[in-house]
Amino acid sequence: MKQQKVIGSRTLGAGRYLTLRELEFIDDRGRRRKWESADRSGAGAAAFLVAVIQPEDELLLVRQFRPPTGKWMLEFPAGLIEPGETPAETAERELYEETGYRGRVCSVSNPGYSSPGLTGEPITMVTMEIDGSAFRAGEVENHPEDSECIECFRVPRRNLAAFIREQEAQNVGVDTKLYVYALALAFPLR
Repeated sequence: MKQQKVIGSRTLGAGRYLTLRELEFIDDRGRRRKWESADRSGAGAAAFLVAVIQPEDELLLVRQFRPPTGKWMLEFPAGLIEPGETPAETAERELYEETGYRGRVCSVSNPGYSSPGLTGEPITMVTMEIDGSAFRAGEVENHPEDSECIECFRVPRRNLAAFIREQEAQNVGVDTKLYVYALALAFPLR
């Protein structure tokens, strides 16, 4: 790999949730270049969780309004990692807040980046398993923050692609991570 690197940063503007920065970097030819980046104000990382209810083999998905898109979005549950919190702790907290379920953390990925041309926000994938027998007694109620309006769905993994199409037909946006997951289900690695 060539020796490209960021050599400076200045804040162009800041709000309650985001900071817009102008980055200066050295490109692959040794030239000084500029790039704009949007970063979170405060929390610097997030976690999303792939939660599967067993033995039903159902995914827990959420739908919520996301102002930057101007529409309702279908997503995996997710949230910002609070100071002093691990991605696994964030996943456990967000699972309960957004869905009302509790589960067991199975794995935690290294941080990745969902939109690296726009932001340096690292996002960690946490897989979780939920004992379906613990939630057969009745309806499960989520506990969203006051500013959130979140709907939760239990979707059989084998029906994920069809469920995504149903949501799209209702003009619901779909987080790209769900498309990638659905594609992986259709073409598993061998």
